Amino acid sequence: MALTGRTALLAALGALVVGLLLPSWAGIGAVTLPVLLGVLADLALAAPVRTLRFDRSGDTAVRLGEGATVELTVTNPSGRRLRAQLRDAWPPSAWQPGTAVQGSRHTLTIPAGERRRLTTRLAPTRRGDHHAHRVTVRSLGPLGLAGRQGSHHVPWTIRALPPFTSRKHLPSRLARLRELDGRTSVLARGQGTEFDSLREYLPGDDVRSIDWRASARRNTVAVRTWRPERDRHILIILDTGRTSAGRVGDAPRLDAALDAALLLTALATRAGDRVDLLAHDLRRRGSVVGRSPNEILPAFTNAMACLEPALLETDMRALTATALRMAPHRSLIVLLTGLDARPVEEGLLPHLPLLTRRHEVVLASVADPRLDELAAARGTVRDVYHAAAAEQTRADRRRTAERLPRHGVTVLDAPPTALPPALADAYLALKAAGRL
Repeated sequence: MALTGRTALLAALGALVVGLLLPSWAGIGAVTLPVLLGVLADLALAAPVRTLRFDRSGDTAVRLGEGATVELTVTNPSGRRLRAQLRDAWPPSAWQPGTAVQGSRHTLTIPAGERRRLTTRLAPTRRGDHHAHRVTVRSLGPLGLAGRQGSHHVPWTIRALPPFTSRKHLPSRLARLRELDGRTSVLARGQGTEFDSLREYLPGDDVRSIDWRASARRNTVAVRTWRPERDRHILIILDTGRTSAGRVGDAPRLDAALDAALLLTALATRAGDRVDLLAHDLRRRGSVVGRSPNEILPAFTNAMACLEPALLETDMRALTATALRMAPHRSLIVLLTGLDARPVEEGLLPHLPLLTRRHEVVLASVADPRLDELAAARGTVRDVYHAAAAEQTRADRRRTAERLPRHGVTVLDAPPTALPPALADAYLALKAAGRL
């Protein structure tokens, strides 16, 4: 039996008076009197709840899928020993399914004037900020028959960052970048390359790279080697409109776009390029501009953590205008959006020439592998209808993807796990071709 505060005390006193004063209840009073006295004693000896002091420490950020630890320090300033059950409440999305009840409850004993530290282990299942709700304490008396209960607001916030699962592709792309970067000299020439060094001609080298003046001075055939230029500007645009809310597997398309953007950012930063971020639908939802190389990746993950799809059409005119203000000089613009025919034809295409006139543009879209499965099914009439719808969707995406290159856009359409490395490869190909 657990009663709370003044209500429990009044109820015990009322029952005691009834049991003692009514003769017809004499037998019952003889039985209940010890129990009621025990309740009164527990209420009197239970440590007060309202005077308890709380303090938090621990993790403030964690990658999605990993665990976080938050420590709660409870101080008992009263003159009585605290015997209590404590619940540290957090939203359901801060826990793995089925672990919230076990992980939030603690049993503790704190002598008078002392304090104890409790550990709560969280594992967020959604990106974004997770706020502590309240701490509820039930202080029990020595007999455990009754107690006092109260709640305290002890604020704390844990930010769940994007998991960045595509970082496993980073070492292989960095190895290719080192080849392009001149550490292993290659013969690549384009508008975005700069002279690296001279070396002796080898069979198979492009004769157009022969430096005839240097060859005359050295009495041997010398060729020029080139390396991609550094300090180029890249603007990554995340379309957070309606199409980004569509789920592919267990996650919205936006999550796969975030993963691809993080891999490209990590790679481009190591290549010496400057990377900025813009999230936009009807209006600007977030941006990261002008950060130093050491700050870019943490700033991007922090800004992406709280991004959520908006269930409305993206204003491509406003997005294009904002992009042009953020990239006044020639840049690589990477637009992570959908390939749905109507939004592209009615929203993006009219404004695309404003971007391609000055910038190199890459459009990356998250494809749904489930469409391939549906298109291949033929078991029942229902499957045939699903297959027809899936094939129509795939055909529309193909037509849109084939139309965009005519406007000078490089198009990538890949499933969630394949899109990040595909985008990194496209970036390296532009570097190698001198188009960046």
